[in-house]
Amino acid sequence: MQSTLFEKIALGLSGLTALTIGAFILFAPHAFYTSYGITLGQDASLLSELRAPGAGLASFGLLMLLGIWRHAILPIGMAAALTVFIAFPAGRLVGLAVDGMPSGSIIAALVVEVVIAVLCLAAFRRRLWLPAPGFSTAKPAR
Repeated sequence: MQSTLFEKIALGLSGLTALTIGAFILFAPHAFYTSYGITLGQDASLLSELRAPGAGLASFGLLMLLGIWRHAILPIGMAAALTVFIAFPAGRLVGLAVDGMPSGSIIAALVVEVVIAVLCLAAFRRRLWLPAPGFSTAKPAR
């Protein structure tokens, strides 16, 4: 099944968002977190703990973008998009419940993440219930 324009748009938006944010966290964590009103010190351990998931997020973004052009990567890109943009808002909602209200910038990020999650769910809805390629739903012969 070929990917639709809507799927490509969803992967493109989610991929560019994840790649940009991940790369920003990886290469400029002070500037990124300052935009959220968070001041980072020079603690090398803390910066390492922030850069590592930044690299992971950027990598997921690349997989999402590759899914636009490589049909074999499409299911991986979709899974990455859904995982990132459902997990991030879920984590933020846990933070809201446990820690209280964060800054307005964090709430804005939550809104953007929910919008992208809804876009991805709408774009990929017809594929979500299809069996994965290479996996049979038939019962094996005895």
